[in-house]
Amino acid sequence: MDPILNVAVRSLCVYLFMVIAIRLFGKNQLSQLNAGDVVLLLLISNAVQNAMVGPDTSLQGGIVAALVLFAANFILKRIMFSSRSFQTFMEDEPVILIRDGIADQAALNRVKITESELEEAIREHGIEDIHNVKLSVLEVDGNISVVSQDEKSKQTHYSRIKRKLKRKYH
Repeated sequence: MDPILNVAVRSLCVYLFMVIAIRLFGKNQLSQLNAGDVVLLLLISNAVQNAMVGPDTSLQGGIVAALVLFAANFILKRIMFSSRSFQTFMEDEPVILIRDGIADQAALNRVKITESELEEAIREHGIEDIHNVKLSVLEVDGNISVVSQDEKSKQTHYSRIKRKLKRKYH
């Protein structure tokens, strides 16, 4: 087999394996990684490097491997965009954590968020108490959106803050 084609096929196989493994082991979005997950990904990338390029450590081999990974990711995103069932397989739906000031304990357990972590996220949005939250949603990208209601003016406020340390959720 042609060495360049060999690198392309190996890279595609590793990419597909990694996408399936990440989905099966509960990582739906890379933005939800914690420190242990980042270390794991760095170690995995080092472990699969030789599987992708084999003995071809040339510039050309590296560029072909990177090009195949970019193309595979582009195609995967296109398939997710055009197929709702495939998108549902790859990404979970948003999860309502609080509705009308009441935390949904079953939802918190399912997404592995403690009440103290939820309270921290609420405070990040400038809200002192869960009872002042009209709606809080764990979005598919790992961020928590909050809709609050000011009791004095009865005005609804929406805020969404990108978290530096995303919570993992299955």
